[in-house]
Amino acid sequence: MAQINAWASNLHHNVSRSLANLTVYDYIRLVIIIGGYCLLRPYLIQLGARFQAKDHERKLDSEESHSSPAAVSPNSLRGQIGIPEDSEEEDVGVVGPSWGQTARRRQRQLIRRILDEEERRRAEEDPTESDKEIEQFLIPE
Repeated sequence: MAQINAWASNLHHNVSRSLANLTVYDYIRLVIIIGGYCLLRPYLIQLGARFQAKDHERKLDSEESHSSPAAVSPNSLRGQIGIPEDSEEEDVGVVGPSWGQTARRRQRQLIRRILDEEERRRAEEDPTESDKEIEQFLIPE
């Protein structure tokens, strides 16, 4: 408790002495510094908020890129997949990320390659199965 009283008396003594020894030049300087801070503070807060928002968006974008779903899922290969058209025109009203022309072309090539591999795999699995399906139409009754 004695130490707190000593700190309080030192603070009071130092502040009163420093204010008593200020000149007019020191008062003007103090007013300019405090006034400048009061005038610039809102702009500094806006600037900080802008940097914070950009940083937050960058973090969200990096999280989305790491957690984006695969272009072709294994379950979709079991069904029928349509190959996108080779159109050079931009799709109007498309929701989602906007891709460039080369990225769309690469995506179409990837889907075609996956579909071709799936067709080859199915053909290699059981070629006699397709013959059995056609056999009922080939044998006269």
